[in-house]
Amino acid sequence: MSKTALLLIDLQNDYFEKGAFPLWQATETKDRIVSFVEKAKAAGVNIIHVQHIADPSLGLSPFFNPGTEGADIHPDVLAVAPDAPIVIKHFADSFEQTTLEETLQKLGVDTLWVAGMMTQNCVTHTAISRAAEKYDVSILPDLCTTVSEMLHLIALHAVSTRMTLVPSDSVL
Repeated sequence: MSKTALLLIDLQNDYFEKGAFPLWQATETKDRIVSFVEKAKAAGVNIIHVQHIADPSLGLSPFFNPGTEGADIHPDVLAVAPDAPIVIKHFADSFEQTTLEETLQKLGVDTLWVAGMMTQNCVTHTAISRAAEKYDVSILPDLCTTVSEMLHLIALHAVSTRMTLVPSDSVL
């Protein structure tokens, strides 16, 4: 029997209305994610927060600077999965120089559902990571967003040749 983890990538304050880099439909996407997380937890799916923190050695970043409110995971997302592990990353690929692989192994995961922000960057780079190749990976497109609807759709189309895109209402 498969063991699934839902990766919640970069659901951080800087991507919302009063943040440094607000995204298209960020609040609506977050609300769908919060609702889905409740169902996923009830079905025994492991939830993992992935949080991007800018590398201070590279200078001030436009967003996600360490110690800022903008870098914090959105409180609604933390509230629905308060005990979920948090993996800190500094690259688009959530596996790159992080504890994600170790966390997945500890949980015995073999299936990954990828959700979050930004579709064309951290979501797709994590999903197509070489480190993800040993997992059954799907992107949940209705639980992702980015700068614009067009960029979101272009990114999903581009990655669709490499993996399955599965609407969240069809996985549970």
